[in-house]
Amino acid sequence: MTYEELVLRVRDVYENADAREVFEHIAVQVNVEGEAAGAFYLEVADRQVCVEPYDYYDRDILVTVDTRVLLDLLDNRLGYREAIDNGMLRIEGNIVKFGLLSKIKIHNK
Repeated sequence: MTYEELVLRVRDVYENADAREVFEHIAVQVNVEGEAAGAFYLEVADRQVCVEPYDYYDRDILVTVDTRVLLDLLDNRLGYREAIDNGMLRIEGNIVKFGLLSKIKIHNK
């Protein structure tokens, strides 16, 4: 999998996400390690989710994750709590805003 394919995969998962319960602006930069290394951001604004293949310098949260772990998270084969507890997902920044991301409802295809 290439970096571009990974960003498209994340975008595909979040394009129809329901963020109506998230009233705050949240900017997350995701640094991906491994096979499809690179950075992208996920932004929640106006109760909608946007995923773009760029750094987000004024971010609230920085997440570092391996490509395979990210794919497992996207496919619900791994939970975020388990990934964090086992050191597979590292988070820096506003942990309260990170918790608000759990209010986003994903409609997997």
